[in-house]
Amino acid sequence: MTYNWQQPDWPEFRFDLDGLAALLTAFTDHAGRVDGLLEGLPGELETEAVLDLMIAEAVRSSAIEGEFLSRDDVRSSIRNRLGLNPVLQPVDSRLADGAGELMVAVRNSFQEPLSEEMLFAWHRMLLGGSTALRVGGWREGGDPMQVVSGRIDRPTVHFEAPPSARVPAEMKRFIQWFNDSAPGGPLAVPQPPLRSALAHLYFESIHPFEDGNGRLGRALSEMALSQGLGRPVVLSLSRTIDAERNAYYDALKAAQRSNEVTPWVHWFIGVAVRAQRDAEAQVRFVLRKSKFFQRFERELNERQLKVIRRMFEAGPEGFTSGMNARKYVALTGSSKATATRDLQELARLGALTPAGGGRSTRYELTEA
Repeated sequence: MTYNWQQPDWPEFRFDLDGLAALLTAFTDHAGRVDGLLEGLPGELETEAVLDLMIAEAVRSSAIEGEFLSRDDVRSSIRNRLGLNPVLQPVDSRLADGAGELMVAVRNSFQEPLSEEMLFAWHRMLLGGSTALRVGGWREGGDPMQVVSGRIDRPTVHFEAPPSARVPAEMKRFIQWFNDSAPGGPLAVPQPPLRSALAHLYFESIHPFEDGNGRLGRALSEMALSQGLGRPVVLSLSRTIDAERNAYYDALKAAQRSNEVTPWVHWFIGVAVRAQRDAEAQVRFVLRKSKFFQRFERELNERQLKVIRRMFEAGPEGFTSGMNARKYVALTGSSKATATRDLQELARLGALTPAGGGRSTRYELTEA
């Protein structure tokens, strides 16, 4: 098996952008609409929308690697570092705190040139509590760095990265490319999603750290988008990638076999467009939630408010299968009769819309 870094044209990636004009335009259009929506929101709602997407990015990026973080811990970490908590809130998980710290660092430093020191600092944020790994430095040792799956005694090798001895030189060249390909650089890539796709593939193919490469590679992809847009990008690539995880691994695996990377570029740019479209939906959802509570909050009892807040927590994707009396009882501890009466009252007010009938009646949040 010959990998991309073993071939004579590495890392001169080749690709064909034919057929991508519509996707690139769609990304720009959705990004512009997100900007417009955010500008029209009151300050606290704008902050809420951006914060929700930062939390989603931190949580989903870790989930892709098999680590499941508490959203509340990540939220506290990010709010602490953005100065949004009057008193610093405790964060129980070191991993969640590090993931939140990384999100804020990438957002705050997106205009700075990439450097070895920056990557080492990001790595320490993610894995600084580990005593079993080399943290804040390139990987070392003679054992091959492999991406594997399957049984321990019969693993399937998906990719093998360059030997550790090559990593310092490879990363020096990567960092130079990343900075040269930025807006205004001598090798500027004018399409932000294209540069984001190439940066992710390039970094993942070097796999410079003992752990954390996927999370840092996705952070670099978002940094590339932010630099191309000239402001911190408002989306979560990792949420979209996590929803398409098998396709992500398949596309990355195929791209690491050759330096002709057209399929990878097409797939990744599609992800960026879907992530930006989802971000637009998230911002619209925050506005919808605000209008909902302005209209109904004073008319609802504590049980109803608890259930409505739980339904909104599900985000634009919605509360699975709507709300029914059984779920209402489980969330509030009320009797079934009280649950039925509360739900019927919410429907009468216009806060919920009933669907189905009889025992299968369910309720959805009413569209604004």
